[in-house]
Amino acid sequence: MKLPILIAMVAYMALVVWIGVIYSKKNKTSEDYFLGGRGLGPWVTAMSAEASDMSSWLLMGLPGLAYATGFSKAGWTAIGLVLGTYLNWKIIAKRLRHYTEVSENSITVPDFFSNRFKDEKKILSSISAIMILVFFTVYTASGFAACGTLFNSVFGLNYQVSMIVCAAVIVVYTSLGGFLAASTTDLIQGLLMSFAIVIVLIIGVVTVGGVGNVIDYGKGLEGFFDLMKYHDPASGHAVFQGVIPILSGLAWGLGYFGMPHILVRFMAIRDPEEVRKSRNIAMIWVLISLTVAVCIGFTGAALYPNVKELAGNGNQRIFIYMTTHLFHGFIPLLIAGVILSGILAATMSTSDSQLLIASACVSKDLFHGIFNKNAKEKHILMISRLTTIVIALIAVFIAMDENSSVFGLVENAWAGFGGAFGPLVLFSLFWKRTNLKGAIAGMLSGGIIAFIWPFTLAKLGGIFSIYCFLPAFIISSILIVVVSLCTEEPSDVIQKEFEEAKRLSKAE
Repeated sequence: MKLPILIAMVAYMALVVWIGVIYSKKNKTSEDYFLGGRGLGPWVTAMSAEASDMSSWLLMGLPGLAYATGFSKAGWTAIGLVLGTYLNWKIIAKRLRHYTEVSENSITVPDFFSNRFKDEKKILSSISAIMILVFFTVYTASGFAACGTLFNSVFGLNYQVSMIVCAAVIVVYTSLGGFLAASTTDLIQGLLMSFAIVIVLIIGVVTVGGVGNVIDYGKGLEGFFDLMKYHDPASGHAVFQGVIPILSGLAWGLGYFGMPHILVRFMAIRDPEEVRKSRNIAMIWVLISLTVAVCIGFTGAALYPNVKELAGNGNQRIFIYMTTHLFHGFIPLLIAGVILSGILAATMSTSDSQLLIASACVSKDLFHGIFNKNAKEKHILMISRLTTIVIALIAVFIAMDENSSVFGLVENAWAGFGGAFGPLVLFSLFWKRTNLKGAIAGMLSGGIIAFIWPFTLAKLGGIFSIYCFLPAFIISSILIVVVSLCTEEPSDVIQKEFEEAKRLSKAE
């Protein structure tokens, strides 16, 4: 019965490996491998940025949260992400594209930080490269966990074996094809994700008897559609969420300013004048995808209430459960296989970007930038591919526990990046007075606070229970300003480059 599903999913994995092989012949330099020669068109830029952003969280974490608790927890997070996506494209994309080219043609985010502040000792690039390695390894683990969960849920296959096989596929096409392969597959994956969630929602709504029945069921659960309360599945009662959790959900949107796998897409677009077109494409995709993902959770709750398999962390399997139970017959099951490939697509589109950027940090920022400045291109690429394998192995080890929460792993990594890089990106692009010492203080404080907050102050509860990203972002911003103002002004060269990037951004 499930053979058609397996056929479709194996065919999909074969397709992405084939794309990696094709693009492996086009990577002549490290700029080609890590940035695609700054030649991405608006569609590929938009879809690769958003597909690499959402990951398996879109098809598992978010619907699962909506399925279990209703609107409040999932909805406010989705709203925050929509707002953050728009602001990121509106104020960051074009300025970053110009500034990275003006600032010694920076290829990676750590490279940009060092070039922007003329950090000859490479302190900034070293710190940021290490942070990227740590947080992206955790982020990648969440994607591998989603793959293992998918194959375990659908076929009853061993979670660990399935995860390792999927990780191997991702490593192969990423290490072969580099940025161009990752971006091209992201375009395909983004479209596949859209197809998957829309089809499942439509069939789910039809099966349950219409939108009215979904709404009626939700109204019967205390707090399910409430803005300030959420439904507690354990007690069956509504729980007041309060302002702090809502702010925590909205705060996710601010994290976009510091996500290297999204920022690098802005750096790679071929023409800054195409940013507006890319932004429009991206916003349409994000609005549709997040809305549909939340509605899938609502519909799943009406279709499959009180299912043991969906209790606890099992709620993140609701999309998988709906797909495997709504389709019957060879052709419909083949379609179900394509739909479930959407989870593979979501995972791969994020994991490939994360692996690529992390490997770039080791090979370009650490190996070439610090240890061997005369390294040949072939050696840089070799180190990059070896790093991809090592990071994947560590991520596999982290994800070995099949009860890992996809939402939890993503939440931790998102806070780390947003707190360490988000404020620095904003101040680097828009405040000329920002200097190297302020940048170092902001990056370190943001990353450290995001890491230790959940284990220290968060345990006090109350206002301290807020998502750790928000205090990390605020404190990082304050330190950037205070330390920069208390130390020497940036050099004339730095200020001249700032004005040039500003001029270019306003000229279009």
